[in-house]
Amino acid sequence: MRHRFLLIFLSVFLLACETENPIVDMGKDYQPLQVGRFWIYEVDEVIVFGENDQEERSYFIRDVVDYTYINAQNELVYVLRREESSNRTNWVTTTNYAQFVRRNALIRLIENRNIIPLVFPPREEVTWDGNVFNSLDRDDFTIVRAGVVESGGVMYPRAVLVVQEEDDDLITFRDNRYEVFARGIGMVEHYYEVFTYCSRNDCLGQQLINRGRKTHMRLFDYGNL
Repeated sequence: MRHRFLLIFLSVFLLACETENPIVDMGKDYQPLQVGRFWIYEVDEVIVFGENDQEERSYFIRDVVDYTYINAQNELVYVLRREESSNRTNWVTTTNYAQFVRRNALIRLIENRNIIPLVFPPREEVTWDGNVFNSLDRDDFTIVRAGVVESGGVMYPRAVLVVQEEDDDLITFRDNRYEVFARGIGMVEHYYEVFTYCSRNDCLGQQLINRGRKTHMRLFDYGNL
């Protein structure tokens, strides 16, 4: 009887501990990071240098987690090597950038600018300032969809769509940016479309693009080297 009472007591005690300290799934595998992991993206890009002066090209980007280090804030930083190729055979390194987690936020350090592309746990309708860790003006990012998300003709059952900006005044500028992250995979799509329109009297309101860039990256392959 005494042993039975002790077992019941221990069961109740352990259940209480689990209730008070539940394990929270932060969903950090929406952008898994480990050395050797890679992502290959199919890229379509248009760069407008001026009126009647633009460049269009299609190519591939490969991001590879190259190595890690501990920064001054004692955070584990993952350094990624970005490569480009026209045929997925010959790759040329174009830049390096870093990603790490701080205060349940994914930080992407690229071109000396920290942005927050994702927060944990990722939930629908969550909004945050993507520029909180840099000196730029506030830029609200919002998870507008969580669950099944279509990207590049693929249905991802556990994914989030993060809208960074969705604005077009039809007179001076267009700014549309979003990213899609799939659980267990990472970023599967990146869309960047930022243009300015001609604002001269003879073309004002005609949505004639005079400068800017549109880059659309869609996941082609991923894995470990």
